[in-house]
Amino acid sequence: MRLGDTLAVTLFGESHGLVVGALVEGIPPGIKIDAESLADDLSKRSPGGHLSSKRREDDECHIMSGINEGFTTGWPILLIIANKDARSSDYSFLPNHPRPGHADLPELIRSKGHSDLRGGGGNSARLTAGLVAAANLCRPIEENSDWQVEAHVHSIGDVVSAGIEMLPAGSGQDFERTRCRDKTASGKMVKLVEKMRSERDSIGSSVELRISGLPLGFGQPWYDGIEPALAKALMAIPAARAVEFGRGTKASQMRGSEHNDTWSETDDGPKPTGIRADGALGGMATGGDLFVMVHFKPPSSISQSQKTLNLVSGEEEELVVLGRHDPVIAPRAVAVVESSARLVLSDLSLQGGWSNE
Repeated sequence: MRLGDTLAVTLFGESHGLVVGALVEGIPPGIKIDAESLADDLSKRSPGGHLSSKRREDDECHIMSGINEGFTTGWPILLIIANKDARSSDYSFLPNHPRPGHADLPELIRSKGHSDLRGGGGNSARLTAGLVAAANLCRPIEENSDWQVEAHVHSIGDVVSAGIEMLPAGSGQDFERTRCRDKTASGKMVKLVEKMRSERDSIGSSVELRISGLPLGFGQPWYDGIEPALAKALMAIPAARAVEFGRGTKASQMRGSEHNDTWSETDDGPKPTGIRADGALGGMATGGDLFVMVHFKPPSSISQSQKTLNLVSGEEEELVVLGRHDPVIAPRAVAVVESSARLVLSDLSLQGGWSNE
């Protein structure tokens, strides 16, 4: 539940508990807090949208410590977001009927029977509200650095967008629904998700992240490097199943003569050139853009009848999961992917001596 080293974020809470939130340690003093920006970031992750769960949460974030007159003090910052629309009766079948595709049973065993499994409990994506709030506090670090993070929905099912570097900033109703910048793909995505919902099913998806402006040599080697640190944070997002960097899995089918990028002199210094040239090597930035793809499985809670094990009788039985659930992950995950990257890069920046002075 803890991410980061110099800048550390600890998530807490449960999906159907009183609150979720985050404890943020290591943010330097003098960072300005922008309440409007914080609310905007949280709204992009919140449920209740056209292609998301119908659970209604305003996600108002209360900053309980570490702030004075709108600026950070350098002390730990406690962020709390209330759960106002939990409907726990939808989970009355737990713990005796663990849901297919969920962590109910592993968590029940881990906790020796003492976990709150409603809505996923502490394993729920509901906890990413605290993560997004924590990352918003780091926006001034990004804005006063050379790097920038941006993400959008790359695919839903077999509907695939063009690459993020080829697309303008998103706009319009379909973008607000899908968070995909490709207008043609976005319209098809809406129709596909609506079809899944009518069939009481769900669909897999992916989010593409671009990190630009990282200076040559930024980062750390080996386990604390850019790619390992990002991979750890991104794979921890609920429902993430794979993370690709650069050319991703296609690299395993290429020759070295095809994959190796040429170093070239540019106005901003040496950079690798080529189609989607590697933005990081050995855990350190090359000066080029870093492209990351995060793949998400279909949401496991679907309203079709599924088989599960009755832990009391030991027999397989039919289970219909009630409640309000997302038919697809990626549209709400865009904000979480950006936030995870922002936290990782802010931590690496502080390790490298970043100062708001």
